[in-house]
Amino acid sequence: MKAAYIEQPGPPESIHYGDLPKPSPVRKQVLIRVGAVSVNPIDTYLRAGTVSMALPRPYILGCDVAGTVEAVGPDVTRFRPGERVWGSNQGLLGRQGTFAEYALADEEWLYPTPYEVADREAAAIALVGITAHLGLFRDARLQAGETLYVHGGSGGVGSCVVQMAKIVGARVITSAGSPEKAELCRQLGADEVVMYREEDEAETLRRLAPNGIHVWFETLLQQNFEMIVPLLAPRGRIVVMAGRQSKPSFPVGPFYVKDCKMFGFAMFNAPPVEQQHCATDINRWLSEGKLRAVIGRSFKLHEAAEAHRIQEENTLGGRGDLIGKIVLEP
Repeated sequence: MKAAYIEQPGPPESIHYGDLPKPSPVRKQVLIRVGAVSVNPIDTYLRAGTVSMALPRPYILGCDVAGTVEAVGPDVTRFRPGERVWGSNQGLLGRQGTFAEYALADEEWLYPTPYEVADREAAAIALVGITAHLGLFRDARLQAGETLYVHGGSGGVGSCVVQMAKIVGARVITSAGSPEKAELCRQLGADEVVMYREEDEAETLRRLAPNGIHVWFETLLQQNFEMIVPLLAPRGRIVVMAGRQSKPSFPVGPFYVKDCKMFGFAMFNAPPVEQQHCATDINRWLSEGKLRAVIGRSFKLHEAAEAHRIQEENTLGGRGDLIGKIVLEP
């Protein structure tokens, strides 16, 4: 089978595209004929070696996948050949990745793809959708009527946060760096959009949320808690899911006297039962048309190096021209 893989960590140019043995499922594994995959920042960190994690050799890139069940191991009970599935959490913690014509995944990390949803849409929403759901509902326990703020509502995680928060009846404020991105945020359901290149973010948020922000979902690599904490409502919650090297100052006094809380998490630490709960809601909202994947760029699998380069330049380089997710198809 064809696959995009690395022999050792390195820059995007270290990605090879070539033939590797087609795997066979054992025990509770499902063999997927890949229809689409998507690129996440964690994929680029693993490829570059900036996140230390055990990797098979050669290592096939990719966390997310959507496709059709080709074969199943003898202990699989939830899926049969011919059914469509999607999932994430591959290519992590020693597991092989998904950037190939065929991918293996334990059935506990897979979910049925709704009939109405294309593989490219399911792959694009996998990791970011689960991440948004965990932060909003497992941790922050967002409620109807509360005010939420998320940086970058046109991004992968941000676009899911905006939509999910609106689905449960929250008031949503987000930020955007261009009129195009701002319009997309409004189409996704944002009530207010802060144009952070043109406006004073803190002053605008004080005006838009005079009683404070109940849930601040932080997607930036560098957090400004000196700004965030004073803008929180009493019992406000901060969700942090990015910025491995970040070490910002933190105003402890103003934080605790308002009974605030902060949650930090990496989605791949969530056990299968928690991610399954997220996937159930995601599938229902996709089927009902309340949630959609935002796909900014599409490539073929053999263009994985270029896709990684663009993701890296936007995540770490501040390029700022990527909207939503990058999807690759065989």
